[in-house]
Amino acid sequence: MGKKILTTPIKAEDLQDIKIGDVIYLTGRLVTCRDVAHRRLIEHKMELPVDLKGGAIFHAGPIVRPLDGGKFEMVSVGPTTSMRMEKFEKEFVEQTGVKLIVGKGGMGFDTEAACKEQKALHVVFPAGCAVLAATQVEEIEQAEWRDLGMPETLWVCRVKEFGPLIVSIDAQGNNLFEKNKVIFNQRKDEVYKEISSQVSFIK
Repeated sequence: MGKKILTTPIKAEDLQDIKIGDVIYLTGRLVTCRDVAHRRLIEHKMELPVDLKGGAIFHAGPIVRPLDGGKFEMVSVGPTTSMRMEKFEKEFVEQTGVKLIVGKGGMGFDTEAACKEQKALHVVFPAGCAVLAATQVEEIEQAEWRDLGMPETLWVCRVKEFGPLIVSIDAQGNNLFEKNKVIFNQRKDEVYKEISSQVSFIK
């Protein structure tokens, strides 16, 4: 089997066969979008300057180098911990129609619900690979809300086979991180019981 590549704009039917744990890639537009942009939309009711319907966002605060002619070059773009956006993400997905959320670590029950109801995915980009990620950005097409500073600016990027992206929440609302917590806790209890029986003589 070849790579599973999603191309923006993404449709709900593109996601129906993708499951948690799958590895996918993205081609098209990817917009860096984290705390302050979420807060502006949800709390301050400010309309986003970028249309995200069928699109993809990246919880990331990149390092960007300005070039001549008003252009920009992506230097480094590593993922931000996605849980920081958990309290905003459900409303954000509902209001924007975004279909792919890229970040680091898991997200919670509200994002699960958003992915299930709106048919979207949360995926994890491997941490520590920010320079590699930058090489997958072909061009920065726009820079919006630059008043927020470099990390919070909406950098509208054109990417090609951006990834690998590990699916952590699928369009059915299944959550890989929450599923793994149950499994790991079961294993922990079994190991703890075994170790305790072997060192029970220690008082």
